[in-house]
Amino acid sequence: MDKQQRREAAAAYKARRMQGGVFQIRNTGTGRILLRCTTDLRGSQNRFQFAQMTGSCTDYALQAEWGRDGKAFVFEVLEDLTQKETQTEAEFKADIDALFELWQEKLADAPQY
Repeated sequence: MDKQQRREAAAAYKARRMQGGVFQIRNTGTGRILLRCTTDLRGSQNRFQFAQMTGSCTDYALQAEWGRDGKAFVFEVLEDLTQKETQTEAEFKADIDALFELWQEKLADAPQY
């Protein structure tokens, strides 16, 4: 790859619109959930899948149960957002955080980690 192709690839990467949102990691055995938000849903889902394949834990809050029962956990997207063309990363993150707060209120009665 020459310098021009590298520059074009870097520019395309920076210009891509992010896909973020709110997700939960749910223990299918106990029903307990871990609620999280991210500006990169695909990355979070890939980390979760890798953790299941390798038997490693994705989050300290899950560590005790993950060691006993890592395959009982599922990754579920609750709501996703696509970054608008005119939105900065900070504005996009603020929208994700607001969405997360709504989901925290909505799932306040659910058993959580």
